[in-house]
Amino acid sequence: MKDIKNNFGKTLHSKEEVSFPSPLGRSGGAINIKSHPCFNKDAKGEYSRVHLPVAPQCNIHCNYCKREFDCVNESRPGVTSEVLSPEQALAYTIRLKEKMPHLSVVGIAGPGDPFANPVQTMHTLQLIRKEFPEMILCLSSNGLNVLPYVDELKELEVSHVTITLNGTESETLSKLYKWVRFEKRGYFGEQAAEILLKNQIESIRALKRAGIVVKVNTIVVPGINDSKIIDVAQKMKEFGVDLMNTIPLYPVEGTPFENFEEPSPKRMKEIRKEIEQYLPPMTHCSRCRADAVGLLGKDDAEAKRILSEVSNLAVNVDLTRPHVAVASHEGLLVNQHLGEAAQLYIFRETPNGYRMAEQRATPKPGSGSERWQKLAETINDCRALLVGGIGPAPSSVIGKAGIKIVEMTGLIDEGLDAIYKGKELKTLKKVDVFKCGSECSGKGTGCG
Repeated sequence: MKDIKNNFGKTLHSKEEVSFPSPLGRSGGAINIKSHPCFNKDAKGEYSRVHLPVAPQCNIHCNYCKREFDCVNESRPGVTSEVLSPEQALAYTIRLKEKMPHLSVVGIAGPGDPFANPVQTMHTLQLIRKEFPEMILCLSSNGLNVLPYVDELKELEVSHVTITLNGTESETLSKLYKWVRFEKRGYFGEQAAEILLKNQIESIRALKRAGIVVKVNTIVVPGINDSKIIDVAQKMKEFGVDLMNTIPLYPVEGTPFENFEEPSPKRMKEIRKEIEQYLPPMTHCSRCRADAVGLLGKDDAEAKRILSEVSNLAVNVDLTRPHVAVASHEGLLVNQHLGEAAQLYIFRETPNGYRMAEQRATPKPGSGSERWQKLAETINDCRALLVGGIGPAPSSVIGKAGIKIVEMTGLIDEGLDAIYKGKELKTLKKVDVFKCGSECSGKGTGCG
């Protein structure tokens, strides 16, 4: 790492000249980056944030980290109660936004590393940006694999990225990491540290060229890097980093550092005072979980229930569609065969429960498959269709339109719980089981 240590480049700005960019949302309205509670202390009691746990894999092994899923008693990075798909993450965000109007930030911080899971990470960001053009998007990464995605992050208007960088010398870093996996190969010792540091530095430079706000997180480990934090601050200033967050080691049982002592508040205050001559220090970090949600330091308990419900949603449901169509005789039960339904009840989930939005007429019988094409267009804002029975022709046409078909009998609310909350519905029938109603002609003019 000699050339990296000797070629950090010239200073991009002084402490007094630190300023954040002002990106624009796709709707044309300004994204208010001052409402990011992690980057602006004044916003932490007013604006909420959510970390979407869509990235379970990691590409480095930190000696201070132990990733546990469903560890409700620990509040630290790497911990989450659930892992979501991108589509589930979107549904979760939609429900949270209804509950928390001041939700201003959507971030991805694990429980592994976002760019050890780049497909899930980028797809999630795409879905959120499309649904919420005004939302602040941010990421927290070890920086090993960020570089290939910087242009796409800029295109998606990801405005804030945090890189965890624990030193500027490979000898020091080699004591902090067990291994690094890069481009399908594993590395150990100083070689692993050199590869990690090189990619971190290149990523930070590229992010700053893209106009993205960069915060550096540094874990303070007594006896290993605590005397060299000032070097990190000095070098990061030269790269144009905007903010530095020094985090005291949290000794986790079962890790190589479990018997280390956590740096005292006095020592951390001294370190932050030292780095202040180079970078603004963050002083209100809450060491957030990978599924953190709510105000900083005050995670929302009800949101955890929503997270659990959303994790059970079928991943093949188009969660961007707000409604569910129901074949029902009276609007209380799912009890009608699709071929017999002259109209469908259209329901939507609201913060106050399910509401019937309207009733929509179905196309008249007699036109064969064209009838089902028209029906698919009529309910194209519906993520699912609840029916007492359905034939193979409409099932095929409507299913290809991206609408989930659920055959069931029982209360409409129970069917809606299955679609919106992922609850198990014991009366659910497989889509490939087709039963006709008593009035079905069986000639293709009714259910097909």
